[in-house]
Amino acid sequence: MEELSAAEPGPEPGPEPESAPESESEPGPAGAGDAPGDGVIVTRALTKRYRGGQLAVDGLDLTVPAGSVFGFLGPNGSGKTTTIRMLMGLIEPTSGTARVLGRPMPRSARTVLPHIGALIEGPALYGFLSGRDNLLRYDAADPTADPRTRRTRVAATLDRVGLTAAAGKKAKAYSLGMKQRLGLAAALLQPRRLLVLDEPTNGLDPQGMREIRSLVRELASDGTTVFLSSHLLDEIEQVCTHAAVMAQGRLITQGAVADLAAGARGRLVVTTPDVTDAARVLKEQGVADIVVAEDRVTGEPPDGELAELNAALVTAAVRVRGFGVERASLEDAFVALTGEGFDVAG
Repeated sequence: MEELSAAEPGPEPGPEPESAPESESEPGPAGAGDAPGDGVIVTRALTKRYRGGQLAVDGLDLTVPAGSVFGFLGPNGSGKTTTIRMLMGLIEPTSGTARVLGRPMPRSARTVLPHIGALIEGPALYGFLSGRDNLLRYDAADPTADPRTRRTRVAATLDRVGLTAAAGKKAKAYSLGMKQRLGLAAALLQPRRLLVLDEPTNGLDPQGMREIRSLVRELASDGTTVFLSSHLLDEIEQVCTHAAVMAQGRLITQGAVADLAAGARGRLVVTTPDVTDAARVLKEQGVADIVVAEDRVTGEPPDGELAELNAALVTAAVRVRGFGVERASLEDAFVALTGEGFDVAG
């Protein structure tokens, strides 16, 4: 887990040097950005251009509603990771603004970050320490954590992510999925107003994925806003209430997941034992992107009346056992918006 710095974990840091006081007051439990309808994350014209002219993020206007589980989607090179790093104060934007929990970032990072749990680009762990000792070390680095309840807090968090039995095992012996769980545990040691998760189910088996989805829903029901980046569109559709789609550094769309999927056209589905004849008739009637699989023929429905399409099949002696249009999925919407499939390296 990237603990909001680019370096790998080393010796426990000493006291931070004194710096100028924050111009913004520290966000409290009911601070700005928490009221219904407010954006917990709000960016306006957020832009990042790297040396050499590479434009990674181009004029991003993003609003993450309070209490939402917000999916952040995009193919390889779309600017998702760069955006997250700017939101967390890890890199400076070239121009534009970003406000997190109602405060400007990165200027207010020291007051905002204690209210955020983050798992970014995989967990960074001390391999020679046990899972329990890793969490104890992370907790000790948090100036807001009460040392008197540290071991109780760590034990409860390990149980929450299903690592109690492996708590005494060295982290270097953990599987990828176990390391991912431990990184998530580190982000959950304290109650958080915002949780930022980058591929939280990476390396988990199906049971582990279901458990993490359940945990995310539980956190959201408790009032935590969850900002979730994932390459698994099915996962986003199952757990997220809202989503945004990035492509080539620009925001393509954002909104409620149900609305995004509804904006894409569904697939015509014909169930028949006569798939060859059905595919021929559908092509003649203007159906595009026809796919034949066992006893099903699917395609993009034409603009005309579907009843006439069904009548054409029957007239051609195609035995129609099922006919209809399946609801579009988030994947259908993504492909329609970006013009490409989803690249897992994004």
